[in-house]
Amino acid sequence: MELTVINEQGQQVSSLVAADETFGRDYNEALIHQVVTAFQANARSGNRAQQTRAEVTATTHKPWRQKGTGRARAGRSSSPIWRGGGLAFPNKPNENFTHKVNRKMYRAGLAAILSQLVREGKLKVVESLGVDSPKTKLLAGKLKSMGYSKVMIIADSVDENLWLSSRNLPNVYVVEPHQADPWSLVKFGNVLITKAAIKQFEEMV
Repeated sequence: MELTVINEQGQQVSSLVAADETFGRDYNEALIHQVVTAFQANARSGNRAQQTRAEVTATTHKPWRQKGTGRARAGRSSSPIWRGGGLAFPNKPNENFTHKVNRKMYRAGLAAILSQLVREGKLKVVESLGVDSPKTKLLAGKLKSMGYSKVMIIADSVDENLWLSSRNLPNVYVVEPHQADPWSLVKFGNVLITKAAIKQFEEMV
């Protein structure tokens, strides 16, 4: 699979031949959906909590007598059918949201996403990407000259200058190859990757 190599002005200067196993894989929508969904589910903290009728702060007195009022029987105002009452089946913090995905499936899903980005022309390669000092303005200007406003940057090694320059840009995400995840690849769409990172991806996938 041939990848487009661009310069700092966003112009194509050459092409790079990459492994088909990583960047030329067929599109598999079901696998990509499963991998992305599993990544999102496994990222959940699972700390939501709701109250049962026993945990709701309410009086324990019977609202009205059992018979003679013409109204339905009621024992406590914390009943699940009452407004402000507890829930019959509340969510608890010990709920498990994790999805199991085999390592082989995860890597195949990652390769399928990368391959689709290549086919759509949204994955470009640069020789290297860095800034001389940790200034957001420098990186923002460099990306603007390349034609990017929202991009995921995958560098073979992220130095302190590059990381500090990118952390204040909400639409720029800088990672190393082993930190790349399927959700971010789908979310950002445009991917800028260094030549050395290509080799790391080929070894991983």
